[in-house]
Amino acid sequence: MKAKLQELYKNRFNSENGQFYFAPGRINLIGEHTDYNGGHVFPAAISIGTYGLAEKRTDRKICLYSENFPQLGVIEFSLDDLDYRKEDDWTNYPKGVIRYLIEDGAVINHGVNILFYGTIPNGAGLSSSASIELLTGVILTDLFDLDANTLDLIRIGKLVENKFIGVNSGIMDQFAIGMGKKDHAILLDTNTMFYELVPAAFGEYAVVIMNTNKRRELADSKYNERRAECEEALKRLQEALDIDSLGELDEETFEANTHLIKDETLIRRAKHAVTENQRTLKARQALKENDLITFGKLLNASHYSLQFDYEVTGIELDTLVEAAQKQPDVLGARMTGAGFGGCSIALVKEQSIPTFTQAVGTAYKDKIGYEADFYTAHISDGARKLDIEEAF
Repeated sequence: MKAKLQELYKNRFNSENGQFYFAPGRINLIGEHTDYNGGHVFPAAISIGTYGLAEKRTDRKICLYSENFPQLGVIEFSLDDLDYRKEDDWTNYPKGVIRYLIEDGAVINHGVNILFYGTIPNGAGLSSSASIELLTGVILTDLFDLDANTLDLIRIGKLVENKFIGVNSGIMDQFAIGMGKKDHAILLDTNTMFYELVPAAFGEYAVVIMNTNKRRELADSKYNERRAECEEALKRLQEALDIDSLGELDEETFEANTHLIKDETLIRRAKHAVTENQRTLKARQALKENDLITFGKLLNASHYSLQFDYEVTGIELDTLVEAAQKQPDVLGARMTGAGFGGCSIALVKEQSIPTFTQAVGTAYKDKIGYEADFYTAHISDGARKLDIEEAF
């Protein structure tokens, strides 16, 4: 791949001086729809991500090219005009990073050439936009010797999503991509931003990402609906309980107070938020003890809760997960992300992955009518400049 990217860079920018960088994608191992309920999430950076080749220019032009969108060619804009423009398409993500770095006081006084190449499948929910943002931040920090640390870049990436692009997303994606560490997951308390790196060395097992190839059409509207339902359940619980979020409750306290909610649907929504947060804490303990059997059971229980209590899965995700759970050498499987399409994950013995993908792929196509895609991901380090010797 290295030689291919160097050749592409030479053809697009007439230079052989590009330096190599990488930002991973991310998966959330467990802890779904807990972030806005004051709970914990448990993401990890993965070996699928976004590569970049970059160098400074002598003028003030920013020249960006993505091999994932070759039909768009090189998109150019000036350091003197960093406003959002719809016609600039995907390059608004790096443009936003440049803008907010400069607003933070960074001295970026020359343009740059950057070639991007992502191995993250489009629309899979593995955070390709956050990967591009952190990659851009790492490139600029290195090329211009900026005084910006990883947490600064994470904050700027979130700012780009929220303020520049206009997406009301949290900080988990940028945090996992920036702070990722090989063979570790990140337990993040979304209330306090306290985080803990937890060993996640899966040994003879690997994470298989299963892409439904279904667009997540309902995800935004249902996300807002679920969020409102949880807020209403919390409000009713607060009539008797001194809490600020559902994430503060353990299962026993929640069950003892469900009568305050007085609505079966709201009870199930809140139950997911509470139990999923507890599962995430249990998953941390299981990985610390290298208890992959328990960890796999927690993945299965998470999907069951998302399917029946939170109702955000859908036939495509359920078909993939149920087929995966039936296979030998699978410890657990669950949907990951917002739901209603996108991806699920399974923890599968590496030597069995070919037979696993064949069996699950056949079951999925037979029921849904089109194919799923499968990717094997290993847990990776976060966004960084690549050493000349680093294999990729």
